[in-house]
Formats: sequence, structure tokens, C-alpha cells
Amino acid sequence: MIISHDLGTTGNKATLVDETGEVVSAVTVSYDTNFAQGGKAEQNPLEWWRALCEATRQLLSEHPDAHIAGVCFSGQMMGAVLLDGSGEPVRPAIIWADTRSTPQAAQLIERVGMERGYAITGHRLNATYSLSKVMWVRDNDPDAFARSRHVMCAKDYVAYRLTGVMATDPSDASGTNAYDQASGAWSDELLEAAGIGDLFTEIVPSTHIIGTVTADAATATGLPAGTPVVMGGGDGPMAALGCGIVSAESGAYAYLGSSSWVSFAADAPLHDPLMRTMTFNHVIPGKYVPTATMQAGGASVQWIVEALEPGDSTAYGTLLDAAASASASVDDLYFLPHLLGERSPYWNPRARAAFIGLARHHDRVNLVRAVVEGVAFNLYTGLEAFTSTGARIDSIDAIGGAANSAPLLQVFSDVWGLPIRRRALVDEATSLGAAVVGGVAVGLFDDFAIAGRMSDLRGEFTPDTVAHQKYVASHARFLDAYLRIEPWFEGAP
Repeated sequence: MIISHDLGTTGNKATLVDETGEVVSAVTVSYDTNFAQGGKAEQNPLEWWRALCEATRQLLSEHPDAHIAGVCFSGQMMGAVLLDGSGEPVRPAIIWADTRSTPQAAQLIERVGMERGYAITGHRLNATYSLSKVMWVRDNDPDAFARSRHVMCAKDYVAYRLTGVMATDPSDASGTNAYDQASGAWSDELLEAAGIGDLFTEIVPSTHIIGTVTADAATATGLPAGTPVVMGGGDGPMAALGCGIVSAESGAYAYLGSSSWVSFAADAPLHDPLMRTMTFNHVIPGKYVPTATMQAGGASVQWIVEALEPGDSTAYGTLLDAAASASASVDDLYFLPHLLGERSPYWNPRARAAFIGLARHHDRVNLVRAVVEGVAFNLYTGLEAFTSTGARIDSIDAIGGAANSAPLLQVFSDVWGLPIRRRALVDEATSLGAAVVGGVAVGLFDDFAIAGRMSDLRGEFTPDTVAHQKYVASHARFLDAYLRIEPWFEGAP
């Protein structure tokens, strides 16, 4: 069997997959995030390691006779874990949601140019990426930076803790703003512009066996020493694989987790003339995943539910069910879902969320409906960016925690004007992708195509064409609302 770990924003989901591709067991161990004013979002890397050890031990205790052929990883992307010469973290990890490095990103843009940066990396130069976050540590935590010798992403750190080997893969490297997508190596031009030195680790294929479980790691996890450890990749490309998105013919998918995105597989990077979207390297060698990512997709829905019904574990389903028959944009009520700044399509870390059009008759259900529609509208802008550059998208496979909600998926289908198909393993898609990469690496699976057979389709939501036409007009008004309020964001302290 393969043990795969998906180090997400709220916890580590560990999955046990057998040689037939069946998910035998899955367990999640949570950890906290330190969100604070100014765009701060940090986590303790030692908590990632604790979660990995606890989840591994639980899986092994449930299946004591399992022969573990390998371990592989998926992980949250675009963060920065700074380590000293002994491999110890010098400070908390700065995760993807942190936007404090806006001044440092502006320095990169001034020195390199936005268009040039986009051409090199497939991404805008922006505060959400690793490179400017390392610059921020240099400028704001100089003692920690002076002790730093290595920079890693989340999954790279726990892979290092298992093996003692420091490395990353092209998918995570492509989410750092420091990677030259054409050459497949770190960009000397961007690293020189950043002025941080040579801190990033070696880049190896996602399927590379980087080492084996050390004696110390065996004691901590319960895994046998010598178990092969596979590099793995970033959660976005891993989610694509977990959905069976292995080629340009595989269709598109939407990940509806804390952050949310729409994406598909391609044979080459897709460069949008307006730079609304970005392109990651796939975990499949030679493939790419053009992506439109928003900072707070599922997080916006979770936020409004928690704000309205704090402490009620049943409120999520109850409020979304009620919102299925409520009105929002049709009643000129909109929600701009930029709780954590925004990536696609605006790339504005200063952007914030807002309700627009509130009236006295609107109640909590109208607010929930507006939030759901706001997330759908924002992702629809990304889909439009893809199709305007020649991509053909006929349907969407939905994964991630929010994909469990049928009312939410029906709204998304109506807004996008596309059929949405729900996978059976909506919560395990990223760890499932990691299991496939690990299985291919150790010879348990013949190829990546097995991913498409590992998660059945369990439901389809067909768009209401009349509703979609109304949403097209509402989407234009949604975009106009942001453009009108954007100057106010820029004046924020």
C-alpha cells in the first residue's frame, strides 16, 4: 500500500491506498493558523510534522498488517519555511495566504517588470508567492534571516524530516515566483533581483524517490526504517491528478477548498495577455496546469456560516440548503469574496470583501446566497480567461470540501453555464493524487491513468439556461462593483 499525505491549510489528510487503487482508509489531523492584521498568515512547521506522525500512526494501527511500499506528499503551495544549517525552522512558516510582502513584490516588479516576470514564471510577481515572502523575512526579521540557509515548501519540509534529504519538485517550484518554467531551473534573474542569495533547494521530479525513512523518523511515525519516500508535489497539480486530469483531453476541474481554483491540463504553459491566470507545472512530467485561483473560495462560505451561527456544527448544511431558494444578485445583492486579498483575476493583496446592495429586507439566507454567488462569479472570471485564450471547457469536475454541498454546486453550474460533476472522493482528491504519484514511483501502478478510475462520479448538476443568462448580466455587474471600489482598497493604511 501507499501512504499519502496532503498538508492542507487546516490539517494533514493521510490516505492509505492499496495496489488496486482503492482507498482503504483516510484520517485527518488538524493544526492551527495564526491569522492577524496586516495580512499575516503563519503556521508552525513542527505542527505539520506532528500531524504527519499522528496520522501515520493511526493508519498503521488500523491496518497493522499493511505492507507500506512508499510514502508520498501533496502540500499547500507558495509558502516559505526557512531553515538553519541544522535543518531547524528559524521562525514560523509563512503560508500562501500571507500578503505582508506587498512592498517586496513591488520591488521585484520595479526591478524585473511584471510582463517579464510573467513570461519567466507563468505567474504574476505578487505577494502571495514564496520569493517576496523570503524578502519580507530579510527586511522584517533580520535575525531569523541571518540564520537561514534553506527555503522549503510545506511538503518538502516533512519529506526532509522523514529522510534527511532537502529537495522540491517542479510543481511546487513553479509556485515560488523564483522558477524559470522554460529552463526548468531556478531563475538567476529573479533571485538576483530579490537579493536573497541561493536558498532554494534542488529540484527533482515529483516521482523521484528522494530517500528512505530514517531510524529517527521510524521511531516517530511507526513506519519501518528504509521505507521509500517519494517527493510528491503541490496541492493544486496533485488535485488535478486526483481528479484524473492527466492530459488536455481530460477536461477541467474546480477545487473548492479554503482557497479555490479552476484548472485543466495542458501540454504547454498558457499565458493570458491580461495576466489574470497562472500556469503551474503538473506533477506529470512534461505537463502543465493553467489555473485561476482565488484566495478565499470555500473560506468565504465557511466564514459567513461561522459568523451567522458560531459554534453550530449543523449550520453549514442548513444555511446552504436554505440559500438554494433565496435570492441575491437577482435582487441586486452582491458579495465581493476577497477576505484574504485576491489572486485571480485582480492580483491585489489589498482587496477586501464587501457586501454591496444590502437592503432592509435582506436576511441571513440572502447573505449566504450572495457569498456563494460571489465565489462562483469570481471563478467564472477565470473560466472566461481560459476560453478567451483558446481553451475548450465542456464540463467541470468538482472536488474539495465545499463540493459536498449540492445546493452550492447547482448555483455554480447555473453561474458557469456548464455541467458540474461531483467526484466520490471530494475530500481526498489531493491525497489521492499523491498516492498515484507514489504508486507510479515505486512500481505499484503502471501509469498515471489509474487516477481516473480511483474516484467515481457520483452526481451531475446541469445548468438552468435561463438562470445562466441572468447570471451573465449579474457577473458583469459584479465585476463593475469591484472596479468601482478598488481605489478605496488602495487607500488602506
